[in-house]
Amino acid sequence: MTSGRWLVVAILGVTAVFAAAQWYFQTRAYYAPIESADLVVTTLTGEVLPLAPRDFEGIDADTSPLRFRVCFTLDEAGVGTALRGAPYDEPTPLVAPAWFECFDAEAIGAALEAGEAEAVLAEREARAGVDRVLAIFPDGRAYGWHQLNGSLE
Repeated sequence: MTSGRWLVVAILGVTAVFAAAQWYFQTRAYYAPIESADLVVTTLTGEVLPLAPRDFEGIDADTSPLRFRVCFTLDEAGVGTALRGAPYDEPTPLVAPAWFECFDAEAIGAALEAGEAEAVLAEREARAGVDRVLAIFPDGRAYGWHQLNGSLE
């Protein structure tokens, strides 16, 4: 092989290794499963109402407050309690890693836009500049994520 070919092979090899590392760090490295979370909703008056989630699945990371995602179900009374939460303006579910299959941000967002689910404020300033938002479906399915609230601008 000529030196030019070796150079091309080396560049392609380094690029492939870098791409694999980038993919790993973006989708796997920092996320950790969480067994439970204290889930609440906050009403328009500021009252905090606890929720009792079932079938809980969640992920979070210490590296960013925006990596929090949860999926869970609520019984009929829990749905009623959750819907007492303050409506959340402009909810934007953030995409979860592909391996966290229960959270489909596009489907949740489409359901919110179509009025098939309601977004409520779970916790204002869950972390600095970040609100915890829940999407509640009438059948008891619920999803949560952290969303920037603009308070740090």
